[in-house]
Amino acid sequence: MTDTAVLSPLDDLIACPHCDTLHVEQDLSDGARAYCRRCGVLLMTSEPRAIVRLVSLSSAAVVLMFAAISFPFLDLDVSGQHNATSVIHAIMVFSSGKGIPLAIAVALFIVVLPLVRLLALIHAIGPLVRGAKPHRSARVAFALTEQLRPWSMAEIFIVGVTVALVKVAGLATVTVGPAFWAFVGLVILTVFNDQIMNRYAIWKALDTGFKA
Repeated sequence: MTDTAVLSPLDDLIACPHCDTLHVEQDLSDGARAYCRRCGVLLMTSEPRAIVRLVSLSSAAVVLMFAAISFPFLDLDVSGQHNATSVIHAIMVFSSGKGIPLAIAVALFIVVLPLVRLLALIHAIGPLVRGAKPHRSARVAFALTEQLRPWSMAEIFIVGVTVALVKVAGLATVTVGPAFWAFVGLVILTVFNDQIMNRYAIWKALDTGFKA
């Protein structure tokens, strides 16, 4: 990636998402990567299988999300009293009285928004895997994934639960259920997806698909 040339067409310019430095787009060989000359942030990659990898990881994350809300999350044993809970059960506990806003917030930030973001990404780039034209709403769907990124807080939930487990472990016997590990896997896949996602390449692929 080279610095901005004088009188370069606007369509050939790429702005660094970190420092806003402009660069002139260049064709990359397969497997090559282009970085910002000022701050070193990754700007472009040329990996033919990148979109396939994104769709595969997102699909796996959707399956893990359904597993995370369906199976037991934690088992607590205190003085012979046993209690198992799931994510849905934890949300329902706060679904009355003054706890309703908390229940809504937990459901949105932990379950609904991450799931919507994953489904929107699959909807946006899924047809590209098959070599088909993207849906008319693909641009809107992909823009939605970017807007929801700061609000999808499954990883914050796992961090909070882990801290709580450390404090509760001395008071009760705690057994993590399959839903906990499903959430851990979901967070790992989501973080990895965001790391390998080349947003410029996806926008370009969507534009090319519409023009094809």
